[in-house]
Amino acid sequence: MNPYFEQVILSASPIELVLLMYQRAIASVSDAREHLREGRIRERAQAINKAYAILTELMVSLDANHAPELARNLRQLYCYMQERLVEANFQQKDAPLEETGRLLNTLADAWQQVPEKLATEDVAVGASDAANYDDESRYEAVFA
Repeated sequence: MNPYFEQVILSASPIELVLLMYQRAIASVSDAREHLREGRIRERAQAINKAYAILTELMVSLDANHAPELARNLRQLYCYMQERLVEANFQQKDAPLEETGRLLNTLADAWQQVPEKLATEDVAVGASDAANYDDESRYEAVFA
């Protein structure tokens, strides 16, 4: 992993980590769409798998103790997007990728609006989980 990017991850607030994860997921979905158009099957599957893994990490970071309804709604949306990614991969169709990309962009835009004050609180993102990427292989799988 790029040492600069590794430092960015290690010094990021929980909100910044979530935004980084959304950005990587959006990029992966965009890559998958390009690979689909170009007929690059292996690369498409890898990009979809990366987006799927990022959504899994986002689910793991949810903290229902702080905002149960928000955490439940986000979990359902993440699961839905994962289903759409699987559908896109098996059916080799762009529509599920396009929809997932739109949803991820909407969520990223919303998270960018979160006031900086919330970045220091454990609101729904599970800051204790999201900020503790001490297992290098976990963040490498997401951010590589």
